[in-house]
Amino acid sequence: MLEKKTITYERAVLIGVINREQNEDKVTEYLDELEFLTYTAGGEVYKRFIQRVDLPNPKTYIGSGKMEEVQKYVEEHDIGSVIFDDELSPAQQRNIEKQLRCKILDRTTLILDIFAQRAQTSYARTQVELAQYEYLLPRLTGLWTHLERQKGGIGMRGPGETEIETDRRIVRDRISLLKKKLSKIDRQMETQRGNRGALVRVALVGYTNVGKSTLMNVISKSEVFAENKLFATLDTTVRKVVIGNLPFLLSDTVGFIRKLPTQLVESFKSTLDEVREADLLLHVVDISHPNFEEHINSVNLILDEIDSADKRTIMVFNKIDQYKAETIDEDDLVTERTEKHFTIDEWKKTWMDRVGDNALFISALNKENLDEFRKRVYNEVRDIHVTRFPYNNFLYPENLDEY
Repeated sequence: MLEKKTITYERAVLIGVINREQNEDKVTEYLDELEFLTYTAGGEVYKRFIQRVDLPNPKTYIGSGKMEEVQKYVEEHDIGSVIFDDELSPAQQRNIEKQLRCKILDRTTLILDIFAQRAQTSYARTQVELAQYEYLLPRLTGLWTHLERQKGGIGMRGPGETEIETDRRIVRDRISLLKKKLSKIDRQMETQRGNRGALVRVALVGYTNVGKSTLMNVISKSEVFAENKLFATLDTTVRKVVIGNLPFLLSDTVGFIRKLPTQLVESFKSTLDEVREADLLLHVVDISHPNFEEHINSVNLILDEIDSADKRTIMVFNKIDQYKAETIDEDDLVTERTEKHFTIDEWKKTWMDRVGDNALFISALNKENLDEFRKRVYNEVRDIHVTRFPYNNFLYPENLDEY
């Protein structure tokens, strides 16, 4: 009889700060996301520490009193990793490691680690490695203990080269090599995209873990990996899809996230070429998430960065089966009714009403409203195709129901 594999999760604590840019509610929300990232990476969160600071401590990010509190907890509970929600400077990371004597990560390091786990293709692995080295370069001094000058002796006199300089040179050479490798793969992928012919291109975009891969599987009947974890899909997947008798290409791209590290945005811009070259974007939103509006804004910011914000877009509000509006007791005369109490029908009458026909409400998992989804996508793809090839107008009827 086969033994069940037991998964051992690494013990971790999270640290966030309340400041002028983020209040307590915002910090709690960010730490919820950081906890999900930690779980995705293979960790279990034992405790959260939050401190109110106007400006981060230049030495240890948080104050000395809070640092002592964290140190005591780490020692008493055998914590393996302390994870900060915001990016640490190289000096801060070194100082904190000296005091806590355990692994010190920030949100960027954690995301890079998840990306390294999830990268399947050579292209994705190369992108992740490049981002890791670019992040590592200014932090080399915190990772080595042998940074004195090379030993003296015959042939070793004079200025020589310190080991940290050697390490930096090796990393810079590796970065240069990886960039050349990516450039070569980019040219190959550009040729592949050019060979796809004149088919209309549709790209799924959205925040991480909103159900893009599940929707891809339902539409294209493919087996794209889908899981309830952040960044379940890292490699771009392209499938040929036919609705009615109208073919088009559908691509599933890496999910976006708030506070996305600069290194990752730069390294993965080429992955987002599928988005840049798409004729139609399906912006998938997890409407069951309490902060889905902020997720929409985060995605729009990245789309703007890659010059894709003005593309023809359909908003696809997914997971309607999981959406639950908070209820207010009839006798409660104190609680103010806010957006969190809206039903989906009430949401449709807000700014979503201005989106008009460009908003759809579905459940990819339970296949709810997928007929409406297919009709809407068919109409958009047909319109793009007929505009491009007017002489093909007779091939594709205006109404999908005619099939």
